[in-house]
Amino acid sequence: MNILVCIKQVPGTSKVEVDPVTGVLKRDGIDSKMNPYDLYALETALKIRESEGGTVKVLSMGPNQALSVIKEAYTMGADEGTLLSDRKFGGADVLATSYTIAQGVKKMGDFELIICGKQTTDGDTAQVGSEMAEWLKIPHVANVKNIVNVEDSTITVEMDMPESIETVKIAYPCLITVDKGIFEPRLPSYRKKLSTKDREIKILSLKDFDDKDEKNYGLNGSPTQVERIFPPEVNNDREMWTGSSSELSGKMGEKLKELKFI
Repeated sequence: MNILVCIKQVPGTSKVEVDPVTGVLKRDGIDSKMNPYDLYALETALKIRESEGGTVKVLSMGPNQALSVIKEAYTMGADEGTLLSDRKFGGADVLATSYTIAQGVKKMGDFELIICGKQTTDGDTAQVGSEMAEWLKIPHVANVKNIVNVEDSTITVEMDMPESIETVKIAYPCLITVDKGIFEPRLPSYRKKLSTKDREIKILSLKDFDDKDEKNYGLNGSPTQVERIFPPEVNNDREMWTGSSSELSGKMGEKLKELKFI
């Protein structure tokens, strides 16, 4: 089985500056890590490969520093990796991001199964995987919590719905997004790190795509525009009160009136 896992490099800290003009995160030079949900997606793919055979390839999108998450995927057992990197891809919303990744998937070849993490910790939209499937015109299932059965032409999964667990059989080629807890991600292997340190990582840019229209990528291809991003205000003001329960309840009532909560 030919499996593709989409992975992303996300900030490893909450202290990330925002470009005041474009409204996007300044990712260059900050501590980064693989998106936690993508670790579960990669582990799911590796587990399926172990039982069914085949290959596991990974795909990421970002600047050259995102090569590090592909190298990390190699140390966990991925066979091949591709990075989509071009300044014209920068500032993309979920629509332009999903379209860009779908174009990259088409250049990589055919896959029976594409696995994505449920969402990313820097965006939390949980939309990119499903939108990719729409661009690729393949069926998809989100919020997968368990792999029930893997067969030659179908995969059966359990999806975690708000008020129920639903079992779905889906035919290949297809895409699933997995939730935390589906499998425990394995640790990177030092032996694999040594054996894969010189393994090739393919880099694709806009010129490699079939659709080379810049209007479909990055900020140009994003109908969603960020109007304003700002850090939350920090308020450390506090008061310490002492007294009996009746005295404290009276003070609380007066304070709520003062703040116009009541």
